[in-house]
Amino acid sequence: MDTGPTGGGLGGDDLSQSSPATAISRWSFEVSRRYQHVLDKTVPHILYRWIACLVLVLIYAVRVYFVQGFYIITYGLGIYLLNLLMGFLSPQVDPEMQDGPSLPTRGSDEFRPFVRRLPEFKFWYSITKAFCIAFVMTFFSVFDVPVFWPILLFYWLMLFILTMKRQILHMIKYKYVPFSFGKQLNSHRICW
Repeated sequence: MDTGPTGGGLGGDDLSQSSPATAISRWSFEVSRRYQHVLDKTVPHILYRWIACLVLVLIYAVRVYFVQGFYIITYGLGIYLLNLLMGFLSPQVDPEMQDGPSLPTRGSDEFRPFVRRLPEFKFWYSITKAFCIAFVMTFFSVFDVPVFWPILLFYWLMLFILTMKRQILHMIKYKYVPFSFGKQLNSHRICW
């Protein structure tokens, strides 16, 4: 029996294994796999991740300060960060839209941990990526649109205040706190 390729053409598998597209695909897969491995190793190191992010923020701020431009990029970055912050502070299931089980509202209710719409790791990763992209954009003059930055700053501050006010009122209305500070203790415990 003949086990080779049938037909008069060349074996497609032999040719595709050595093509440049396949080599690039294998290389990009290997790079993305290693990158994901590094990201996975950083998950438990919350403090070090945020310190690295703060360093990136400072590098970006120094770059914008010395260049004296790219304020529109910084404004867009600020809007994006505000959007991420709202996702980080919001519950995964909005109590206004939910018909089923909701967040506990009384001390006698069953304790359910706060589940964020945007988890901490994705929050950190999105912020870090955003600052890296914004930093690279500061090297291209096409993004340096001349604007009067105090107006952008004032407008962003107004957006921040109004958005946070709405979020805080939502937190008060549905009685949830998006932060946990250690293990929850039962206050009805009898002490001997």
